[in-house]
Amino acid sequence: MQIGPYKLKNNLIVAPMAGVTDRPFRQLCKKLGAGMAVSEMVTSNSLLYGSAKTLHRANHEGEVNPISVQIAGADPKMMAEAARYNVDNGAQIIDINMGCPAKKICNVMAGSALLRDEPLVAQILRAVVGAVNVPVTLKIRTGWDKQNRNAVAVARMAEDIGVQALAMHGRTRACAYTGDAEYETIAAVKQAINIPLIANGDITTPEKARFVLQQTGADAVMIGRAAQGRPWIFREIEHYLKTGTHLPPPKVSEIHRVMLEHLHDLYQFYGDLTGMRMARKHISWYTKGLAGSANFRHNMNQLQTIELQLAAINEFFSELQQQNNRLQYAEEFEEALAA
Repeated sequence: MQIGPYKLKNNLIVAPMAGVTDRPFRQLCKKLGAGMAVSEMVTSNSLLYGSAKTLHRANHEGEVNPISVQIAGADPKMMAEAARYNVDNGAQIIDINMGCPAKKICNVMAGSALLRDEPLVAQILRAVVGAVNVPVTLKIRTGWDKQNRNAVAVARMAEDIGVQALAMHGRTRACAYTGDAEYETIAAVKQAINIPLIANGDITTPEKARFVLQQTGADAVMIGRAAQGRPWIFREIEHYLKTGTHLPPPKVSEIHRVMLEHLHDLYQFYGDLTGMRMARKHISWYTKGLAGSANFRHNMNQLQTIELQLAAINEFFSELQQQNNRLQYAEEFEEALAA
């Protein structure tokens, strides 16, 4: 998988997710097997460049290449300016958001709302491609709604203008995240263009990743929600695609270690208070499905300091490890008796 001069180590890409794919999360996913990670979308409104949120989103210090930054907006000149700003701040790939279905984005005619206005799409693409000397990529959906699927037309337009890769979520804007992803539409787009196509939507397991690659002919897959609390999903998929076999699931001790590494990175990146609050959702995702986690997650949201947060985590995982040890001992004892 190659985008411009950047050859990715594999064809597994972290989807841009607002409030999730900050630098700590992107770095962790890359460490655990992702070939590339796209940033949270950065507004094209230059008045917000000085805000703390935007400065954090433009912080790529120490990040593994290539650095892909997603920008969002509906004004061609402002989008061009945003592209230049982010390249000046370290972006090596500029990704244009025409896929976000959120109302607050679509209400200002950005994100997937742009798919209703193909002439404006063309203006934005030309402005951004002409503004920077790095590869420009595009994220779209299949269309505005099921009666207005125009992904093939938009994809061809993007390739003609100079976009160097296309990511596509297999739903319309109206579908948001409901229903099943339309892999047949992604396959139709793949047949219509020559630039790399990245398939996105409902890719939650190694088997599903292989299925989507085979069904669509896509060059890569993009994984979003399935990586929340499971950043090791990338190494699991890569191993399965190469060998057809599954890696063993991470042990409790590894989940504990990976989560602590992630949280300390969040604390350092955002500062104590914001870092502690940002950590809560990640803790919830990491521990979902583990024994006794429902009560633990409820209590976690009441804690107001990093020290209390870390103490509760260590206590939870210590008890979980003890339970696992007791279970393992019981199983070994039964096997010995049977022998």
